[in-house]
Amino acid sequence: MNPLGRAVSRHGYAPVNGLNMYYEIEGSGEPLVHIPPAFGHCGSNAFPALAERHSVITVDLQGHGRTADIPERSLSIEQNAEDVVGLLQYLGIAKADFFGESYGGAAAMMIALRHPELVGRVATYGATFGPPGVTHNREMLRFDEPPTADARAFDVQRESYRQTAPDRDYWPQIWQKVSDIRWAGFSREELASIEAPVLIVLGDRDFVRIEHAVDTLRIIPNGELAVIADAGHFALFSEQERVMPVVQHFFDKPVRRAPVATAGMGFHPGESR
Repeated sequence: MNPLGRAVSRHGYAPVNGLNMYYEIEGSGEPLVHIPPAFGHCGSNAFPALAERHSVITVDLQGHGRTADIPERSLSIEQNAEDVVGLLQYLGIAKADFFGESYGGAAAMMIALRHPELVGRVATYGATFGPPGVTHNREMLRFDEPPTADARAFDVQRESYRQTAPDRDYWPQIWQKVSDIRWAGFSREELASIEAPVLIVLGDRDFVRIEHAVDTLRIIPNGELAVIADAGHFALFSEQERVMPVVQHFFDKPVRRAPVATAGMGFHPGESR
């Protein structure tokens, strides 16, 4: 058992695209890949409700957790996605569901775009799918002074990194590489081409704009949106019991369901909902 009480049934390192990529698997059932947020890693969070019905595969992305960085290789959403795909190939997994947090949610959507044959359903929390100018509440991302690797805002991430990383003193370098990521997001055409069912979840006090989530919902063909009241970007760490029932329902519900009632249709038990 690890400090969060997760019963990890399997863990190890996989040779993936030049990385020695660390992963952990807990639970049993159909595979579900958990992609943590920036600076997150295996063991930094736990989702026991998902592990009750799924084999939850959590990954340490490049330079995160126990996966050492490749100093000469920059970080990107695209490369993260390809590294996760490489891990699935290494594990012999032909298809999986995906749950991505923030930065990890964008990577999960990138996999759905580039490798649709590998993807069942995708759920995201606090993720962005477009350029920063339209996705973020700028006031909530404001710093009184330019941030640094030693800033108090990153205390939790810094301490967690130093407890797990192969080189605990590498924190300033990986912090800078994450800060240097410049991602323009998906185009409307790319989002419209994603066929997998997608659940977009965020808090109404997230620094990701609700308007951006609504705009994305209107573009993707099979999208759903859940807004958690009085919740911020880190609700999965502070009060996940308010978020996870929505995510669990999305992954566990049947593919075919009764249609949602319209005014003309009316509600009829078993026929509409």
